[in-house]
Amino acid sequence: MAFKGFALFSIVVLSIFASSRSEETETKEFVLTLDHSNFTETINKHDFIVVEFYAPWCGHCKSLAPEYEKAASELITHNPPLVLAKIDASEESNKGIANEYKIQGFPTIKILRNGGKSIQDYNGPREAPGIVSYVKKQSGPASSEIKTAADAAEVVGEKNVVAVGVFPKLSGEEFDSFIALAEKLRGDYDFAHTLDAKLLPRGDSSVAGPVVRLFKPFDELFVDSKDFNGEALEKFLKESSIPLVTVFDSDPSNRPYVASFFDSSATKVMMFVNFTGESAESLKSKFRKVATSYKGQDLSFLVGDAEGGKGALEYFGVEESQVPLVIIQTPDSKKYLKANVVVEEIESWMKDFKDGKVDVFKKSQPIPAENNEPVKVVVAETLDDIVLKSGKNVLIEFYAPWCGHCQKIAPILDEVALAFKNDPSVIIAKLDATANDIPSEPFDVKGFPTIYFRSVSGTVVAYEGNRTKEDFISFIEKNKPTTSHVEDTTSSTKTEEPKKIDDASDTKDEL
Repeated sequence: MAFKGFALFSIVVLSIFASSRSEETETKEFVLTLDHSNFTETINKHDFIVVEFYAPWCGHCKSLAPEYEKAASELITHNPPLVLAKIDASEESNKGIANEYKIQGFPTIKILRNGGKSIQDYNGPREAPGIVSYVKKQSGPASSEIKTAADAAEVVGEKNVVAVGVFPKLSGEEFDSFIALAEKLRGDYDFAHTLDAKLLPRGDSSVAGPVVRLFKPFDELFVDSKDFNGEALEKFLKESSIPLVTVFDSDPSNRPYVASFFDSSATKVMMFVNFTGESAESLKSKFRKVATSYKGQDLSFLVGDAEGGKGALEYFGVEESQVPLVIIQTPDSKKYLKANVVVEEIESWMKDFKDGKVDVFKKSQPIPAENNEPVKVVVAETLDDIVLKSGKNVLIEFYAPWCGHCQKIAPILDEVALAFKNDPSVIIAKLDATANDIPSEPFDVKGFPTIYFRSVSGTVVAYEGNRTKEDFISFIEKNKPTTSHVEDTTSSTKTEEPKKIDDASDTKDEL
């Protein structure tokens, strides 16, 4: 699974400034406005169109708006014109379209091709120049042909990760497999193909192919693969495009690799140090040697600057006083911590981790000294006692302090809790999901607020209804077992699939 909550300290910054324009440009809108009445018709007549799903109240959407409009004014002059569009996905009449495209946060941008038959997530920049460059690239062929050394120099460059297919002919099973992967991953990687390996800047120039040569500005600089099986080729590309040790600092050129690192399903081994400290270089050198020794064991390594990565430290629930530190996160979201690590301890601690000798680290707020408010405060250390093993029917909200929806719902949950004050079998609870670790099972928290009901019988149900006092009460009454049907299942949990979102106004805030 991808690293949950990475956007909490995202390195993508949304620009909020729009340059001055002429009066004509200021009054004319170049972004096409869509709604339920014209969405399908508009999409069907475009071979290529970019659509932003937004909400008027969303702060990120407001920041993106002037940049998106500026980009649209430039892209409309492209030959052929490239169209940017937007649709208010929070509008009641548009909720069917929002559900169809599985919109879970704002803004979400999609690239639609062939009349909407092909759908791709937009993973590019969110400032005007970056949007223009990214969209132009996406509008062209998924893989460009290299015919000259000048072509190769332009495509490969000095700082790019580029997959180049070398083929004896531009047809056949291997070529088709390569092009299919290029279409699938064109939003994340650059692709090119050639008939002549001699044109390429690095690697064996005598190969006739078919072979895929991945160029990268780190580690061994290039690596080849001859396996054209779709899944194998995709795995090769994703694994080989991550540096042996990803660097997390203020350098913009490292951002794509950091994003790929956290999107990887591998166990993540991260060391945070003060890059200007006396021991930084020796720590980083030893960490790289350890990473080399574990290469090929489904582990990804990252070294981060503690000064620039304060958001990461906050996410993991560690203090600056614990730096230098090594923290490991497994695919099931378990964490392991070695604080105030010294060079001599890195290798032995990694061995202890691999041997199962390191205890799990749990990020948790302190247990409240008093918990007398109507809505009970839950932290990671009390999740079992209050929710999973309490023998009660518990409605729990996973929230973020900065989330507007969560702030709006807080007084409503207070009223719900007061409504059940004479029912000892019901607890209304809340947990700050930004400050406490949450088990990936049975809770799947991808936005705020996320609300679950865990019945005394052990069934866990995601709440996706309207957010009124009456609807919450009705939901609890419907899902809590009657006394005669209650079983002692505090040690087990059954999870029901969450229902489809019926109200677009209930869309969660982005993580």
